[in-house]
Amino acid sequence: MKFYAKLLANHPLANIAFFVTMVLGILSYSSMPREQDPEINFNWVNITTVYPGATSDQIERLVTNPLEDAIDGVRDVRFVSSNSKENVSSILVRFYDMSEREFDKRINDLRREIQNKAAAELPSVVEEPRILEITTSNGFPTAQVLVEGQADDEVLRITARRVRDDLEAMRGVDQVFAAGLRDPEIRVIPNPSALAARGLTVADVADSLSVWWRDTAAGTLQTDQGAWSISIKGISTEPADLMNVPLIKMGQTLNVRVGDVASVERTRARATQLASVDGMAAVSLAVTKKAKVNTLDLVADIQAYIAEKSPAWNQQGIKVSLSDDQTVPTRNAINVMETNALYGAVLVMLVSWVFVGWRIALLITLGIPFSLLATFAVLNSLGSTVNVSVLLGVVIALGMLVDDAVVMAEAIYYRVSRGQNPMQAALDSFKEVGAPVVASVATTMAAFLPLMLLPGIVGKFMFIIPFVVTLALAISLIEAFWMMPVHISAIGVQFQSDKTTWHDRFNTRIRIGYGKALAYVLRRPTRSSSG
Repeated sequence: MKFYAKLLANHPLANIAFFVTMVLGILSYSSMPREQDPEINFNWVNITTVYPGATSDQIERLVTNPLEDAIDGVRDVRFVSSNSKENVSSILVRFYDMSEREFDKRINDLRREIQNKAAAELPSVVEEPRILEITTSNGFPTAQVLVEGQADDEVLRITARRVRDDLEAMRGVDQVFAAGLRDPEIRVIPNPSALAARGLTVADVADSLSVWWRDTAAGTLQTDQGAWSISIKGISTEPADLMNVPLIKMGQTLNVRVGDVASVERTRARATQLASVDGMAAVSLAVTKKAKVNTLDLVADIQAYIAEKSPAWNQQGIKVSLSDDQTVPTRNAINVMETNALYGAVLVMLVSWVFVGWRIALLITLGIPFSLLATFAVLNSLGSTVNVSVLLGVVIALGMLVDDAVVMAEAIYYRVSRGQNPMQAALDSFKEVGAPVVASVATTMAAFLPLMLLPGIVGKFMFIIPFVVTLALAISLIEAFWMMPVHISAIGVQFQSDKTTWHDRFNTRIRIGYGKALAYVLRRPTRSSSG
């Protein structure tokens, strides 16, 4: 109690702590990233490997199976699901529930095994496997950008690729997935008759193209003037260049060109996804964000980019629009929280004013913004974001933040109204109601704490709600036992005059109304009836 008495007597410390906490809370709330869902790692990893020109059988035999063998050497893998189709191998790896530190170790083990297997066994033309951790940030699109054109032509394709590249270059964007955007390619169509006449096969054409159609680094040439990097350019997008490539068989260069046994033409890759709007050709771009990036700012940047480029696109007959905005539920949730906080503060002040007067009601109501802003300051220091789960926890705790302050204020009022010093009244009130108030708040916390122990993905989503409620209630105890008694003692609130004046006015009106009603009844004549 000596420490508590010194704490209450140190008014500057309490006022500075109150002011600093409020400022930190305001700065934290204004700077915290906004997003729809909390940042959660599902312990899922997607491994995508591209093998151009390979059939689904070749993908499974040459890519998927070796990579699955590599995954077998990684611990804590719950299950593996693979999908092999033309050109692409997709493997989904699900790990058991574990801590973030342990999961990072498993991811590093997985990357090492995949890279070693890719370097040792996968064909040389296979692209490097792309390993992607699936989280709430990159697992669901933050926004959908729709590129519409008058026709399914190269104007639409070129514009869509430029939009995709510009979006990927934006700060905070993780990836942009295009639907309906078929990549350009050069297709070589062998002539079976011409091949048979020369004793060649389709494999000879493919092997010859793989040898010649590539850029080769020839090393560095050291001269007196300096070092020169030498390379041979072999990749060309001109069909005529490919038709002039000589064929190779059994290590010997033949006097036969690709154009003699095949035709070469520009075309597009086969469509795996298509997009259209009202029968018009379109390309849909799904934008995913990086972890802990402000969703509202990212979508605002996308909207500003579209507004800036739209005049030039419209001249080409291209329309670019934001078809899906995931910030709408986030904005609605923030508005609900702010509105509920305002309504709650007003109602708390009105109810408190009825029982303890408007001065004490104002001090009690200050506990709401103090507890909420202090909660946001702690969440910001822990790297959290303002999301729907956090706001739900705030709304749940909103009605319980001043319960302890009301009990403490009433206990102090009871003593001060009988002439006791406010400082001593606060000490005696803490002795009397401190333990019951803490027990009451602790029982409320105990009702929410089990939600923090739920396992799996549901537990990860639910964890933040009871954590916010528990944190806000704990901070409200500090405000009720320290800040509010110090403020009452510092400003010298007159409990007796404030409450008595209101009660006198209320009782006077009741007595006047009762007297008028009684006088009216007494003056009212009675009726007699004769039979």
